[in-house]
Amino acid sequence: MKKIVTCTLFVALVMFFSGCATAVPVGSLFTDLQLPVGVTSNGTASPKVGTAECMSFFSLVAIGDASIETAKKNGGITKVDHVDWKVNNILGIIGKYKVVINLPNLIISKI
Repeated sequence: MKKIVTCTLFVALVMFFSGCATAVPVGSLFTDLQLPVGVTSNGTASPKVGTAECMSFFSLVAIGDASIETAKKNGGITKVDHVDWKVNNILGIIGKYKVVINLPNLIISKI
C-alpha cells in the first residue's frame, strides 16, 4: 500500500511541475492574463465592445461559448477592429476565459 501511495504522489508531483510548452504563459498556481488575438486594419477601437466567455471547473469540465461570432452578436457588432483574450485561473479549480472584441471607429467625412 505504501508503495502505491508513493508512486501516486510521485506521478502527481511530476505532472504538476512539468508544464507543457504553450503559446501563452500559464501559471501552475494562478493565471490572470490579457492577451491579443488579432488586429485588423478596420480602424481604431471605439467604446462599443462585445464579449463572450466560458468557464472550466477542476480542469475536468469546461462549458460556454467564447467564440468571436458570439462576442459580435452580444455587442451588436458586425465589423471587428481587434480581438483580445482574457483568462483567469486559480489552481485549475475555476477558470474563466473571455473573448473581447471592439468595433472600429468609422470616420465619416463631410463633402
